[in-house]
Amino acid sequence: MIEKNQKVINSEKHNKFESDEVLKALEKDLENIGWEIETGKKDIQKIFRPVLYGDKGKTRVSYEIDGWHPEHKIVLEIESGRGWMGNAFYRDLIRTSIIQDADYLILGMRLSYSYGKVKSQNDYAKAKEQLDAIYASGRLALPFKGILLFGW
Repeated sequence: MIEKNQKVINSEKHNKFESDEVLKALEKDLENIGWEIETGKKDIQKIFRPVLYGDKGKTRVSYEIDGWHPEHKIVLEIESGRGWMGNAFYRDLIRTSIIQDADYLILGMRLSYSYGKVKSQNDYAKAKEQLDAIYASGRLALPFKGILLFGW
């Protein structure tokens, strides 16, 4: 599905594309295979997953995510400009690690991001390098059965 839409979402060709536009491009394909997808910025259009429960089992802390597949327990996050430089990559790893029932994480990062004097930074490559280091070192155990990282 990512490959099918890569012509539309590829940040190397569409540098101004934001994460919401990528999510919108993938929305129909994802929904057709059982995903719940954030469709807007109003609370009713967002996806929230519980993290911590309080009195009488009421959700005390929940996190907003881009997508959720209830059958396979997969969290989807797609990052744009703040993906690497804004540490959204690390935030997604930590926050998704404590979401109830999240067995998998799918994380989309830009293949090309330009800002200031930097003409093209590959956030996907930086994220891949960090995930490789996390798993190779064995010092930080993430609770996922798997992580899928894709570049857009």
